[in-house]
Amino acid sequence: MLNIMVSAGEVSGDMHAAAVIKELKEKTAALGEELNVFGMGSTALKKAGAEIIIDPTEISTIGYLEAFKNLRTHFKHLKKMKELLKERKPELVFLVDYSGFNLKLAKACAEEGIKAVNYFPPTAWIYNKGRAKKLADYGTHIAAVLPMERDVYREAGAEVTFVGHPLLDLVKVEGDKNSIKADFKIRKKKKIIGLFPGSRKGEIKALLPEILKAAQRLAQNFDHLSFVLAAAEGVKDEFLTDFTADYNFDLKIVRNNNYRLMEAAEFLITASGTTTLEAAILTTPHIIVYKSSLSTYLLAKYLFKIEFIGKPNIIAGKEILPELLQKECKAENIYAQAEEWLNYKGLLVEAERKLREVKEKLGGGGAVKKTAELLLTEGGLKGNG
Repeated sequence: MLNIMVSAGEVSGDMHAAAVIKELKEKTAALGEELNVFGMGSTALKKAGAEIIIDPTEISTIGYLEAFKNLRTHFKHLKKMKELLKERKPELVFLVDYSGFNLKLAKACAEEGIKAVNYFPPTAWIYNKGRAKKLADYGTHIAAVLPMERDVYREAGAEVTFVGHPLLDLVKVEGDKNSIKADFKIRKKKKIIGLFPGSRKGEIKALLPEILKAAQRLAQNFDHLSFVLAAAEGVKDEFLTDFTADYNFDLKIVRNNNYRLMEAAEFLITASGTTTLEAAILTTPHIIVYKSSLSTYLLAKYLFKIEFIGKPNIIAGKEILPELLQKECKAENIYAQAEEWLNYKGLLVEAERKLREVKEKLGGGGAVKKTAELLLTEGGLKGNG
């Protein structure tokens, strides 16, 4: 029996953790062993067979200061997880994302003499490299998904396994551009511009009006364009049509087709987030737009000195894709960048080339299997070599 305590505090972390646990369950079964997983997570981990004792996803927040609203609940959850460590004494703790919380839990693991593996660890390459040193001192094994993550944690003295990014195995598309256009009922000669205004209503309210103003102007000046708006899961069409009702240009709303839309699009106008990395894997150029609360922006820009917010730019170490943030996130600026790309095809070709370089840095695929293998080894069910 392999007992693992899992700690995933957000929806994305829950999904990534569940994929690894599902793979691990198959591997332990093949070895004739049982797997018991318990701890903190949500729907995906529960479906993967984990015993969910704490589900913190309802208090997930965006931004630094915003998180303080739920500070008391976070500490309550941390106290419960520390109690579980002592009561159940798992062979291994699987920490997934949720950096501030899991950094404290990693310390508790070290104090109890329990091994821990951190998948999607704190972004110490962006700010506060001291967090990498802390995890190294705690003896936490880092399952690195990004090259700069691997490098900063090794430099800090941590044990690191570079597993690569799991999105490489998930971002797959069937069909070519023309077949996708046919499914979207768009003529072959039309160029698709994909619109991804985010998955949260606050993001959409802040970004979609400016995106639509830019799209309308593009439609007026370029007669071969078709715009496709991606509806995120949980966002109803009615919410989006409240924004689109006043516009009269070739615009469709689709859902559950994000990767196919990215593949068929000439380029995207997208909110910062996972979409930027998914588009990079498909080597689709995109204009990154975002507006956050003033407090979050000021902390990121001036205290933590974050230079870029788009993952492709962060991985490349330079701005290979335009970022229009805060006051720069205006329709006229979005239009100007899109117009330049439409008028000079060579710029799009160059952006695609740079995105291929970013994709190569993400590893060769198989991140979920590699992470499951690491958990097997750290859990004592498989030798080191």
